Amino acid sequence: MTLSGNGNGNNRDFSNDRSSGGEGPNALERAWVRVRAHLRSEYGDAAYKNWLRSVTLLRGAGDKVVLAVPNKFWRDWIAMHYGDRLVGLWKAENLGFNGVEILVHATEAKDTRLRPEPLEPAPFKVEEERLLPLPPQVNGEEPRLGDVQNLCTPLDPRLTFETFVIGKPNEFAHAAALRVAEADEIPFNPLFLYGGVGLGKTHLMHAIAWRLRMRNPARRVMFLSSETFMHLFVKAVRYKDTHAFKEQFRSVDVLMIDDVQFFGEKSATQEELFHTFNALVDHRRQVIISADKPPVDLQGIEERLKSRLGSGVVAQLNPTNYELRLSILQAKAEQKGVSIPSKVTEFLAHKITSNIRELEGAMTRLFAHATLLNSREISIDMAQEVLQDLLRANDRHVTIDDIQKRVCEHYNIKMADLLSPRRARAVARPRQVAMYLAKQLTTRSLPEIGRKFGGRDHTTIMHGVRKIEELRGGDPSLNEDIEILTRSLTR
Repeated sequence: MTLSGNGNGNNRDFSNDRSSGGEGPNALERAWVRVRAHLRSEYGDAAYKNWLRSVTLLRGAGDKVVLAVPNKFWRDWIAMHYGDRLVGLWKAENLGFNGVEILVHATEAKDTRLRPEPLEPAPFKVEEERLLPLPPQVNGEEPRLGDVQNLCTPLDPRLTFETFVIGKPNEFAHAAALRVAEADEIPFNPLFLYGGVGLGKTHLMHAIAWRLRMRNPARRVMFLSSETFMHLFVKAVRYKDTHAFKEQFRSVDVLMIDDVQFFGEKSATQEELFHTFNALVDHRRQVIISADKPPVDLQGIEERLKSRLGSGVVAQLNPTNYELRLSILQAKAEQKGVSIPSKVTEFLAHKITSNIRELEGAMTRLFAHATLLNSREISIDMAQEVLQDLLRANDRHVTIDDIQKRVCEHYNIKMADLLSPRRARAVARPRQVAMYLAKQLTTRSLPEIGRKFGGRDHTTIMHGVRKIEELRGGDPSLNEDIEILTRSLTR
């Protein structure tokens, strides 16, 4: 990405200039020190540490100076928010530069001295999944309370609104999070996100923090885990520095705390959170909280704090359904650039129902095996072999209710239609498949199965079972459907 000014450069290549005079690498490095100092002075320590500190100088090339950043997201952010100023500062150095080129480098340069390089930018490997760097410790000491950015949880570039897969179970939570992240005025306070393990709470928290910082880099956004909050509070008490703690946490524009259920029975920490919460809300500052349960069900949390946490919008991330799991698997495959047969994603979406994290872990393992053993194609048999421990963990006793639910998901029909008297082929055939599976996978008698299918006679069940047995031999598509459903229910 190249940012250009309007003046005329002298097209001189400083990368090969080894003179010890006013120009050359030494002059370029000194100019970079001055440019960085101007940026820090103009945009403040928070913006500098969060975004500008990791920009490195590569070389001068013609009438451009070439900089490097860790990933594409960082490059776009720097260009959008600091590009014009970078060009202006470099032009002001009077070294003949009229533009700035920003490249993506997979690793931060440990040696920023200029080296002889060709005028054309060398190709750099893009590392999309690199985490933002942790703030360095000073003389081995822990971050001081006064440094907001050093206290925050590092944000993962993968966890943005763009990579969040939306479905019925999480669409309200996503909409609420997006509204808070993009609103100029506080729409509701607090926003409380809750749901089980691996359903996307932390993803939405990171996405909110990214969007807030993108819209306004100067905004003081503090995002941290409940464990970090407790650790800092205990440390402040131990060193009799609670005033600095209060001042720090009550001066931010947005406070985000992940997993507050761990505050249970921690009365002193709850007391401090309660007063911090009140101070921020009273001063029109945004508070965003996540937990594994709604406020009213949090164990060991004081009633007054529960009341405050539930006073805004409470949004649940529900357990995933088949459609959402399938969408997540397809999105993961697309992000990785890996082709995976639809029958494999359907099998996994049926089989791994626990949480999104396990789904993504399963896909990562499959991709790793397919890459390392490149002669192997991703198939259901491969998935069963590679993921046998994960699939076994998701095993459970098969019931007729399980079969009916899974068949409805697979054929995208309503349970009411499956159990109704309707005889339309789009409903009758899935119903017969469910009857067949109930006979094959459970020990229930035909009359018992009939009662679970809307009170049907056992002869109707027998007819449905026989019909499917006849069709399986000559209908490959139906046979594949039954294999997928059987594997997803039993293995």
